[in-house]
Amino acid sequence: MTKVKDVDTRGAQHCETTALGVLLRHQGLDLSEPMLFGLGSGLSFIYWDSKNMDFPFLGGRVKPFDLTRNLAARLGLELVVQETASPRKAWENVAAPIDAGHPVGLQLDSYHLDYFGTKVHFGGHVVAMYGYDDHDAYLVDTDQQGGAVSTSLTTLAQARAARGPMTAKHRSFTLTTPRSLPSPQAQIVPAITACAGAFLNPPIANVGHRGIEKAGKLVRAWLQRTDDPRRDLPQAALLMEKAGTGGALFRNLYRDFLAECAHLLDSSHLRTGHGLYAEAAALWTETATLIEKAGESGDEQYLVQAGAVLSDLSRIEREAMQALSRL
Repeated sequence: MTKVKDVDTRGAQHCETTALGVLLRHQGLDLSEPMLFGLGSGLSFIYWDSKNMDFPFLGGRVKPFDLTRNLAARLGLELVVQETASPRKAWENVAAPIDAGHPVGLQLDSYHLDYFGTKVHFGGHVVAMYGYDDHDAYLVDTDQQGGAVSTSLTTLAQARAARGPMTAKHRSFTLTTPRSLPSPQAQIVPAITACAGAFLNPPIANVGHRGIEKAGKLVRAWLQRTDDPRRDLPQAALLMEKAGTGGALFRNLYRDFLAECAHLLDSSHLRTGHGLYAEAAALWTETATLIEKAGESGDEQYLVQAGAVLSDLSRIEREAMQALSRL
C-alpha cells in the first residue's frame, strides 16, 4: 500500500473546493472552503437545456475546473495539469506524485465510483487521491459522500475514462505553493470584482443574472417538458439543493465568503452584497422546494410561484453584484 503521509482528509461541501483544500493544506495553506470558492471567483449561474438532454439543468457555479485555474492564478500557485487518452499513462500521472509524497486532484465521472449513493452521470466531479494498493484507490470527496473514501481501481479507471458532457481526458493535477505566497487578503477585491463583472455581463442570455431571469420564464412550463414530472422535477430540485453545494445553488458558500471578507475589509459595498446574498440563498432553497412540490403534485401553480421567485432572484443578485463591482 502506498499512501501520502500526514494528509488531512477533511471533506467539505463542494467537490472541487474539497479537493483544493486537501492539496493546499498539504502545502501548508489552510483556507476555509468559502474563501477557496470566493478567491476562485466560483459563483455563476447557467440555465442549460438542449435536445439531447432529458431535462434542463440549473448550474450555480463556473465551469468545472475554472475555479481551480482562477485560484491558482490569483494566489500564484504552480498548477500542473495532465490529460491523456491513454489509461496507462493516466495511471502513471497519478501514481508518480503519490509515490513522491504529494496528493493529486482528479476530474472524473462520479457515476462509476463505488461509494456514490446517487447514480447520476456528472463528468465534472473532482476528488483528491492520496493513496492506492493492489485493489483500491484512497480518495477524499465531500462530506456528503463520506469524506475519506475508497473505490476499486477498476471503477476509478472507468470514472476517469468516461466521455460526455463536462468530462476531461483522464485529467489529473497538482498544486505547489510559491515560497512567498501573495496574501490571500490582498486578492479578495480582484476576485470579487472579476466574479461580479462576469455575472453582470454574461456572453449569452442563459448565464449570469440574465440566465436566472430566463429560468424564471421557462420553469413555468417544466411540467410539459417531461414525460415523468414525478421523477424529473424532484431530481432537478435535489441537484439544486443537495448536489455537493451545501444547498441554495452555491449561494450559501458565497454568502459565507462575503461574511469572512467583511471581517477583513471595512466596506459598505461588501456589507450590501453580503446582505443580498443571504437573502438570495434563502430564496434559492424556496425555489427548489416549489419545484419539488410541482413534480410531486403535478400542480403548475407551484412552478408559477417558482418563476416569480426566480424573477426576484435575478434582481436581487444583479443588485448584489452591482454593489460588489464597486469595491
